[in-house]
Amino acid sequence: MKTNLECMKETLAQERELQFPCFNNKMGLDLGLVLVRRCQETGSAMTIDITVCGQQVFHYSCDGTLPDNDEWVKGKINVVNRLRHSSYYVRCCLEEEGTDIEARYHISAFEYRPYGGCFPLVVKNAGFIGTVTVSGLPQEEDHAFVVAGIREYLNSLK
Repeated sequence: MKTNLECMKETLAQERELQFPCFNNKMGLDLGLVLVRRCQETGSAMTIDITVCGQQVFHYSCDGTLPDNDEWVKGKINVVNRLRHSSYYVRCCLEEEGTDIEARYHISAFEYRPYGGCFPLVVKNAGFIGTVTVSGLPQEEDHAFVVAGIREYLNSLK
């Protein structure tokens, strides 16, 4: 198992690597469909959300998910929108500091859920524009799933 510092270093490297040359709503649909296909291939029951500049451009809940997954998605998105890092990175930072989101940032742990599964949507030379989020697996697996899906999609653009 990775230490929190190893997790933080790896996640920051992923954030630098997984940036888009540009992004539009059609790309959001295509990326969302890549994530849905990956769910189907692995038999994972997940909720998937892609939000750009505050507009939800893709949302899908696989069979077997619950309304609670939507709440987890919202909470993870809030973390990334506020802190501009993946929700898993924030989780590892908090664990490394031995604190929680309420104590560190004075924000509600119900509204801000620092658990893996939400990744910042960044356009090269432009910056942060939104989020790609999944919920349904343990947090490390949610993070790995969203990273693998983004990587697959970006590789298909080459």
